[in-house]
Amino acid sequence: MTDTRLRADRVYRFYRVGDEETLAVQGVTLELVAGEVVALCGPSGSGKSTLLACLAGIDEPSGGTVWIAGERISGRTEAERARVRARRVGAMSQSGNLFGHLTVLGNLRLAQSLAQGRGVARERRPVMAPAVTDVLRGLHDPDMPDAMELLAELGISTRAHAWPDQLSGGELVRASLAVALANGPVVLLADEPTGELDETSEARLLSLLRQRAENGAAVLVASHSQAVTRAADRTLYLEDGQLT
Repeated sequence: MTDTRLRADRVYRFYRVGDEETLAVQGVTLELVAGEVVALCGPSGSGKSTLLACLAGIDEPSGGTVWIAGERISGRTEAERARVRARRVGAMSQSGNLFGHLTVLGNLRLAQSLAQGRGVARERRPVMAPAVTDVLRGLHDPDMPDAMELLAELGISTRAHAWPDQLSGGELVRASLAVALANGPVVLLADEPTGELDETSEARLLSLLRQRAENGAAVLVASHSQAVTRAADRTLYLEDGQLT
């Protein structure tokens, strides 16, 4: 018996501008189980990012249903989807998922506090200060990864107190992935996570994704990288919004 982490049944997403309708995702059905890394491939504009947003509950499908660990995430209010996502899903988009007014470490601890249903004090960015007082300390949950250890795994522990606009492209990608992993998700959805990385950093990141899968998560990675498809257990191909 498989341990299903994510199931999508006939998911559609269309956009209408005036009289024109665009079908971005067309009847996608898929299942992800614990312990697997799945690559999602397809040309640019094929609907990969839109599909991941629907699976994560960031966007609401126009039709169909999505379940995360047996809990329905689609067909619910935005606030309800956000609560499920905060507890169970790690999502990394191409545009990143860092708040500019928080340090890298602050972003991780914010993600962890949201997963616990806790509020946090705001971390104010000083006009002139090389170091930042961490006002988000004391929020660590033993069921979640340690924030500093996670940054060390991704090779950016020395950038913990940096602001997002102080990071290089590769550092920004790794910090965004760290935020996606901060809540110890059962489903990890990553959109082009290796696009800005060199070969060594890409291999390290893929190793980390494999480790998360071995710890019980289901991992879906949208990518054009051949290294990602080689590292995956299986590959799904999306073309014109349909799995082929």
